[in-house]
Amino acid sequence: FTDVNLNSRNTYEVSRRRSAPEHLPHGGTAPAAPAPPQEPVERARRAGIAGAGSSFAEFFTRNFFTKRTKELKPAVQSAPGWKLFGKVPPRENLPKDSKIIQQEYEARTGRMYKPPPPSARRKNIEFEPLSTTALILEDRPANLPAKSVEEALRHRQEYDEMVAEAKKREIKEAHKRKKIMRERFKQEENIASAMVIWVNEILPNWEGMRATRRVRELWWQGLPPSVRGKVWSLAVGNELNITPELYEIFLSRAKERWKSFSETSSENDIEDAVASVADREASLELIKLDISRTFPSLYIFQKGGPYHDLLHSVLGAYTCYRPDVGYVQGMSFIAAVLILNLEEADAFIAFANLLNKPCQLAFFRVDHSMMLKYFAAFEVFFEENLPKLFLHFKSYSLTPDIYLIDWIFTLYSKSLPLDLACRVWDVFCRDGEEFLFRTGLGILRLYEDILLQMDFIHIAQFLTKLPEDITSEKLFSCIAAIQMQNSNKKWAQVFASLMKDNKEGDKNHSPALKS
Repeated sequence: FTDVNLNSRNTYEVSRRRSAPEHLPHGGTAPAAPAPPQEPVERARRAGIAGAGSSFAEFFTRNFFTKRTKELKPAVQSAPGWKLFGKVPPRENLPKDSKIIQQEYEARTGRMYKPPPPSARRKNIEFEPLSTTALILEDRPANLPAKSVEEALRHRQEYDEMVAEAKKREIKEAHKRKKIMRERFKQEENIASAMVIWVNEILPNWEGMRATRRVRELWWQGLPPSVRGKVWSLAVGNELNITPELYEIFLSRAKERWKSFSETSSENDIEDAVASVADREASLELIKLDISRTFPSLYIFQKGGPYHDLLHSVLGAYTCYRPDVGYVQGMSFIAAVLILNLEEADAFIAFANLLNKPCQLAFFRVDHSMMLKYFAAFEVFFEENLPKLFLHFKSYSLTPDIYLIDWIFTLYSKSLPLDLACRVWDVFCRDGEEFLFRTGLGILRLYEDILLQMDFIHIAQFLTKLPEDITSEKLFSCIAAIQMQNSNKKWAQVFASLMKDNKEGDKNHSPALKS
C-alpha cells in the first residue's frame, strides 16, 4: 500500500505539473530528467507533516483543461507506465506504407510477391468504380497468385465492354427522358392554348359552335382539365331538370334511410329488402361496401379520405331519386370521376342525366334484351374491322359480354388509367354511346397480335385487367383506325335494324349473360 501511495503521489506531482504550468520554474521549461527516488519520499514526508488538506485542495481546484505545453512532452514520456491519477501518453500509430506492410508480410510468411508487368496494371483511373464489376481490374491480394498478362488484358477488355454498354444505356435513357419532357412541354402548351380558345370562344357561344368541325377536332385532342367539367355538363345536358334543391331533398331522404338502417335493420332484413325489386332504396347499404373499392390507389374515396362522404352522398341521393334502378356496382366509378371534375350538386345532376341515357339505363337496369342488341351491334363492327381476331374469338366461343360489361358499366374508368379514361369520356360526351363501343374495338385492335396467341382463359383475364402502360396516343390512333360503318350503315342505323329484328337467334349471342 505504501509503494502504491508513493507512486501515485509521484504521478500526482507529474500530473499537477502538466496541468498547472504556473508552478514551473521561471523560464517555462520542465526539468530534463525526473527527480531522484529520494525526492518523492521526502515530499511525501513533508506532505504528511503539512497535512493532506492543502494538497488535495490544490488538486481539486487546479484547472483540468489548461492547455498542455510542448515543453512537458519529455516529462510525459518518462512517466511510469502504470498511473493512478495521471494519463498514459497516447501511442503513436503512424500509418504504414504499403511497401512496409508487404515486407512485413513477406518476412512473416516467407513468400515473395511478384507484381504483374506495368503494361497490365491499371493507370490513370478517370473515375471511381460504381459497382463490383470494376473489381476485375484490381490486382489480387498478395496471398493469391498474381494475374497473368493475358488474364489482365482480358479483364480490361471485359470491363471496357461493360462500361461502353452502360454508357449506351445511359445515353438512351437520357434521350428518352428528354423526349418525354419535350412531349410533356408540348402537351402543356397545347392545353394552355386550347384552354384560351375554349374559355374565350367556344363556351360563350356553345350552342352555335359545338357542332363545328373546328370544335370537334379540338374536342378529339382532349379537353383542358380546367374546362372539362363544364363541357361535360353542357354535353350531357339536364333533360331531367334536376336542381340543386332537389338534390338536397333526396340527400336528406338518404340520410334518414341510413339512420333507420343503423338503428333497426339487421343484416337479414337488409338482404331481404335488397332482394325486393319494389324497394331498391334498400341498396343504400351496398354503397358502403363498394365505395372502398373505388379507385383504391388514390386513397381519396376510402373511409377517412377527402371525397368519401361526398361520393357517399351523391350515390345515396341517386338511389333515393331512382329507386327503380337503385345502386348497382360500377356506379361508384362514374360518380367518382364526375366528383373529381365538378361540384357536388353539379356532379349529381350530370350523374343522374348520364345514367338516364338509353345505353346506361339498359345496362344498369340489367335489361337483357337491350344488352343483347348492343352486343350484336358491337359484333357487326368487330367483324368488319378485325375479321381475324373476330374468328379467333368465335373459335373459343368468347362472347362480348365477357369483357364489355365491365367496360360499359364503369365507362372505362376502372379498366384504363384515370387520365386516359377522362379523355375517353371527353369524346364520349361528344359522340355518345357509339364511342364506347368504338373504344372497345380500339383496345382490341391495339392488342390484336397478343390476343391472337391466347386461349379463352388468357383472353378473358387479359381483357379484364388491361396493361397499365397503355398510352393515350397509341389507343386513340387505334380508335381512329376503327371505321364505324358497315355496308354504308352507321352505328345508329345498324342498332335500329337490330331493334326491329325480333328473331330468337339474337338471344344466343351471349350464352354467358343468359346463364
